[in-house]
Amino acid sequence: MTCPCCGGRRVDVFYEVTRVPVNSVLQLPTREEALSFPTGDIALGFCADCGFVYNTAFRSELLEYSDRYDPTQAFSPTFNRWHEELAARLVERYELRNKRLIEIGCGKGEFLNLLCEIGGNEGLGFDPAYVPERDLRQGRTRAKFISDFYDERYAGERGDFVCCKMTLEHIQPAAEFMGTVRRAVGDDPRTVVFFQVPDVERILEETAFWDVYYEHCSYYSMGSLGRLFRRTGFEVLDLAREYENQYLMIEARPASGLHRTPLPQENDLKRLRCLVRDFTRRLEAQTSHWRGLLERHGRDGKKVVIWGSGSKGVSFLTTLGDLGRAAGPSKGSIEYVVDINPHRQGHFMARTGQEIVGPEFLEEYRPDTVIVMNPVYTREIRDTLTSRGLQPEVLTT
Repeated sequence: MTCPCCGGRRVDVFYEVTRVPVNSVLQLPTREEALSFPTGDIALGFCADCGFVYNTAFRSELLEYSDRYDPTQAFSPTFNRWHEELAARLVERYELRNKRLIEIGCGKGEFLNLLCEIGGNEGLGFDPAYVPERDLRQGRTRAKFISDFYDERYAGERGDFVCCKMTLEHIQPAAEFMGTVRRAVGDDPRTVVFFQVPDVERILEETAFWDVYYEHCSYYSMGSLGRLFRRTGFEVLDLAREYENQYLMIEARPASGLHRTPLPQENDLKRLRCLVRDFTRRLEAQTSHWRGLLERHGRDGKKVVIWGSGSKGVSFLTTLGDLGRAAGPSKGSIEYVVDINPHRQGHFMARTGQEIVGPEFLEEYRPDTVIVMNPVYTREIRDTLTSRGLQPEVLTT
């Protein structure tokens, strides 16, 4: 196998799972459609040369990115506070006022609208999942959107600032895509590029199998991300972790041709090798823990729900096999999935078939245990449960 980031041939597969949903956050209106949803395979490979982790079995033609693709976290006050602070910080750091901004993979437009609103900027966003009717700031900012993938066709659209949040992990081959971005950015050293991706070090360290899913075909550490940017013609300005170490942030600009010393945090190949080895070793214990918990709750007749119908929830349920399928609590399975996003409520989980419900449903259902798929939201979820007179056991992944 050849690494799509560096071209190295020292790639070893260390984690495999078959028949997983090829999309996690499509709106699926019937249980029948959800249960029969198309599947693909995951075979994570680790490149010993550059540290890149990727799904060697990935097939992009299986994916659907359309107006029914809904990964937004914008209904969470916790997320919105962080999002607004991040936007304000970038505006101040790079003096983004009355500038032209480009966002690749803009989702429903929330972040680009924030950047434009705070700095009085003009923006252009690209995403096939953009839905004008969902854009609450439409007409209030100078942001415009194109419901399409960003590629060479749009290379003539130049910006003073180019951002790409939670998109690069969906793309193979990564080096080819970054080459497209580099050509589009041009050579003006004042142009700033900002990318955000999940942190594979955290996934490996926590044996977070729920953070491995089909859409995410590419996984980055600080080092592998920095090496990719340098290899494709960028100078790395900063690398950092945020959002309780879940996200990596990289800030860069077009390289001047000088070879600059990598940042200290990019020196991670030895650590990555150890984490990959330990992930494989610890995986069975992690999955056995959750299977055992659900089986015990089933024997005791306890009702269990998970909170979070996004990709983490889908991966968690499908990896647990029969225990993750919608049936009765007496069988130890999970009947319902809770989500505060009203656009996902009333739909169903891919391949496992649970109905997605709103928090108000729990007042009648009264679960004994709530499993929180993202610990960042634990306090917010506890407050919601308490406000509805509920005091279930709350567990976090």
